[in-house]
Amino acid sequence: MKQEDKAKIKAKQTFPLTIKRIGINGEGVGYFKRQVVFVPGALPGEEVVVEAVKVHPKFTEGRIKKIRKKSEHRTVPPCSVYDQCGGCQLQHMTYSEQLRAKRDILIQALERYTKVAIDTLEIRPTIGMEEPWFYRNKSQFQVGKQDGMVIAGLYSMNSHKLIDIPNCIVQQPVLNDVLKQVKQILQDFNISIYDEKKNKGAVKTVVVRVGVATGDVQVVIVTAVNELPKKELIAQEIQKRLPHVKSIIHNINPKKTSLIFGEKSVPLAGPEAIEERLGNRRYTLSARAFFQLNPEQTAKLYDEVKRAAQLTGSEKVVDAYCGSGTIGLWIGEGAAEIRGMDVIPESIKDARENAKALKIKAVYEVGTAEQWLPAWLKAGWKPDVVIVDPPRTGCDQKLLDTVKKVKPKRFVYVSCNPSTLAKDIHQLSRLYKIEYIQPVDMFPQTAHVESVALLTLI
Repeated sequence: MKQEDKAKIKAKQTFPLTIKRIGINGEGVGYFKRQVVFVPGALPGEEVVVEAVKVHPKFTEGRIKKIRKKSEHRTVPPCSVYDQCGGCQLQHMTYSEQLRAKRDILIQALERYTKVAIDTLEIRPTIGMEEPWFYRNKSQFQVGKQDGMVIAGLYSMNSHKLIDIPNCIVQQPVLNDVLKQVKQILQDFNISIYDEKKNKGAVKTVVVRVGVATGDVQVVIVTAVNELPKKELIAQEIQKRLPHVKSIIHNINPKKTSLIFGEKSVPLAGPEAIEERLGNRRYTLSARAFFQLNPEQTAKLYDEVKRAAQLTGSEKVVDAYCGSGTIGLWIGEGAAEIRGMDVIPESIKDARENAKALKIKAVYEVGTAEQWLPAWLKAGWKPDVVIVDPPRTGCDQKLLDTVKKVKPKRFVYVSCNPSTLAKDIHQLSRLYKIEYIQPVDMFPQTAHVESVALLTLI
């Protein structure tokens, strides 16, 4: 038997572990016999006794059996279902330490995926919130049945067990109130609820969004079938019990997928979109349109984008993955022209309306950046600044290849995933210098890190 085989961790084995850092998913990270061990709920500096839950070839997942030495930054999570739902990962850590940990998560990703010397980079302290609770402007809760009652919440970590969340303390209070009433209406009308295991039933998800500055509320009921049972009665009852709900939408998503929305949306009552306001700008938001989930931090994030873009009034700017145009229109007054694109038609419709309302010169098209950038370049329109705000999967490879050809003077990368940010930056590092990276805490109590990176053409 080889010596390394003897040293392998076995399932259910217990062992002492010192936690070195926080991982990208919020778990504590330690090393036992030179093997990486991830331990949810453990904090840097803690000495814990761990039981191996799952042993993988390159790492082990463990759980805390005992904390021998507790971190000074450990605190009691205020949420009653914190240890079950998995929506938040860091409620057990003081907020000031969360901000430090998120900067460290960003540094870890850069160390892993780039060849840039970290001590040569300007990675700024994380911009946080004064009150890091009740900030989310949208809830997307799966619906299920438990003991004959309609429940709504999130799936427990690494499982398909639905955890009922009657009062989420990171969501705007109005979302909790509206969701409670919608659940009761579905119960009162005995509406068919989707069963994931059997792949049967109607209602899958209830999405509630609020325009925090305007007070507009939208309810979207997502079904696995084409028809929402008793839809007229449901809409009438929502309006009766919740008169502040402005828009009620039925979305159809028959696919077995992790995506919340299907492609077809049908208005049941009120307008198809609600309005939100950031600063002096108003934005139209349809059901599927992307909009940042934390309005207070969104203004700070977009101000960082504006600083990074360094617009003087003469620049041509591309806003890729533009959604409803929020970033481009936030900085648009300083640009000669904004051009944006997104693959969701409703988002582009919103972006055009938003640009018109704000009287900002902008062109928005349905499609991808790799489709439109070469076409604009061929027509003689070359951007000075390209801004991207991609999904967690990062920039499409074709987009990065296109940026390398177009070579804008400044490339501003808004990221919600440090790993894909680092990978994409690495690809551009031969042409671009990383001036700085500014992390912004858009999602307090979670391990998510948003950041703005400024890259300038070498």
